[in-house]
This record gives sequence, C-alpha cells and structure tokens, in this order.
Amino acid sequence: MKLHINGHVYDIDVPETTSLLDTLRIYLKLTGSKYGCGEGVCGACRVLVDGHATPSCITPVASVQHKEVVTIEGLAKDGRLHPIQQAFLDEDAFQCAYCTSGMVISAVALKNRNPRPSRQEIIDAMQVNICRCCAYPRIMKAISNAQS
Repeated sequence: MKLHINGHVYDIDVPETTSLLDTLRIYLKLTGSKYGCGEGVCGACRVLVDGHATPSCITPVASVQHKEVVTIEGLAKDGRLHPIQQAFLDEDAFQCAYCTSGMVISAVALKNRNPRPSRQEIIDAMQVNICRCCAYPRIMKAISNAQS
C-alpha cells in the first residue's frame, strides 16, 4: 500500500490491520509517536491525518491510504522547528517528554483550526492528552504563546 507521510510517499507491504503506530515505529522507523495505552485515550501516539489529531495506536494503517499523515518528525521545515515545538521548548513545557509529541500534534491541530484559541478551547482540545508529570500549566502557556 502507498502511504503519504511527512511529505514522502512510501510503498510498504504490511497487513492492512496493522496499526498506524506500529507501521510508523516498526516499519518506517519514525519513533517520535509513542505507545502509551494502546486504546486511543492517552494521546501519546497522536499524529495528524488530513490535519486532524488522530490516535495512531487504534487507527488501522489501511484507513490512511490516500490521506496525508504528519508525525512529530514532519513538523519542522527547513531545519526550523514548528512554532508549537519552539514554544514547548521556550516554556519548558515537558518533564519526562513521553507525552510531548502527542501534545504538540494536538496543539498543532487546534491552532490550525483556531489560531487564537481561548483558555477553555485549549483545555477542551487537550483533554485527550495525558501528562503523568503534570506539566499542564507550562503546556497551556506554550500553546497560548505559540505563534500560528
């Protein structure tokens, strides 16, 4: 099957029921998206699928054929971090960083839909992401301060 990931086309032979996360991590060696819960509720594995933050651990790879997938590795352009990534660094919005790629992906999807979200809109959008280190105040600040 052909997959469009981070601006590249991959022709890959994997079972259609393989999760997108396993395809990314095992077959394509794109390890930025993390395995957290395996049930799509923690947010660590989120990637953009046609611009929507999507839990890759429960998404069959066959369902993303003919769609554009962007992982954390695909956000930086020309050696420059995406503004959300830069804001996370500037605000020290992580501790162990296991959740960070999923947090950044969810924040990018939010800011793409709404460049100036309210505090409540940020809270609502980020509820799908769990941070066990409780860096939520810094994460909120990073998202609020990020330039679209």
